[in-house]
Amino acid sequence: MSRLKSEQELTIPRLVGVPAFVRVAELGSFRAAARSLEVTPAAVSKAVARLEEHLGTQLFFRSSRRVALTTEGALYLDHCRAALDRMTAAEEALVASRRLAKGVVRASLSRVLAEPVLRGLAKARTRHPQLMVRLSFTDREARLAEGFDVAVRIGALKDSPLVARHLHTPRWVTVASPRYLATAPPLRTPEDLKVHRCLHFSTPRGRVIDLAFPERVSSPHVLVVDDGAALVSAARHGLGVAQAFDFMVRDALRAGDLVEVLGDRDVPGPPIHALTPRGRLRVARVRVFVDLVHDALRAGDLAAGRAR
Repeated sequence: MSRLKSEQELTIPRLVGVPAFVRVAELGSFRAAARSLEVTPAAVSKAVARLEEHLGTQLFFRSSRRVALTTEGALYLDHCRAALDRMTAAEEALVASRRLAKGVVRASLSRVLAEPVLRGLAKARTRHPQLMVRLSFTDREARLAEGFDVAVRIGALKDSPLVARHLHTPRWVTVASPRYLATAPPLRTPEDLKVHRCLHFSTPRGRVIDLAFPERVSSPHVLVVDDGAALVSAARHGLGVAQAFDFMVRDALRAGDLVEVLGDRDVPGPPIHALTPRGRLRVARVRVFVDLVHDALRAGDLAAGRAR
């Protein structure tokens, strides 16, 4: 069995020797090539010598006055120039791909993010016509090992080798429809919720989420659903008072279908992060998608929808 080559044996002859050889051939001098490559003449001489040793042939005639290519060197130079040109073209294509959002992005997101993310994609379709997206909306914590480029997570992060980018810390917004408020008891403090119809969200594991305020408040569970969009819809239909993230009720507040109540007692919700493997955000299609989610979650001002 042949001896396995070390990393040094693999890299020095080809990756270092070839550019040094080409530069010496073009400039006709080891010293000039060294200045061009910003290394020492000894380093250039050593790299070319190792390349010659690797090839088993002499590439240059050397004298104290000049350096000239051998017949073999001239033949090898043509091939090396073509190879370096292809490498340069490949590097330029890679740089361009980092700027152009092209190709498929696979992302796993919570269901509550569906509306703002789809709205953001609609706005971005003309700027990034070659971007293709495959979305998996699930409240199960998907792993990137399952083939996803991005996972958008809500809540505290666990220790992980993945790179996390903070996208948004939403505000819990307490809302009800004007129709419901027109006939319901006064609602001035969180304590008043005890005599109101309250709508609650249930996690995939069945835990009912209490309405969030600076103080602990016990409110009746008139309706419990495990889907955020359904919770907002229930509030819009006048079934009672609900609490959702700011981006979930933005459109309904602007349209007047919902009104924010108890706005002076609101609290921040859990942080939202995009998780990617290290280095993946340098890929244009992934970076553009993460920027899109970031902008979609932060867009707009909800203050105008608050009840006075």
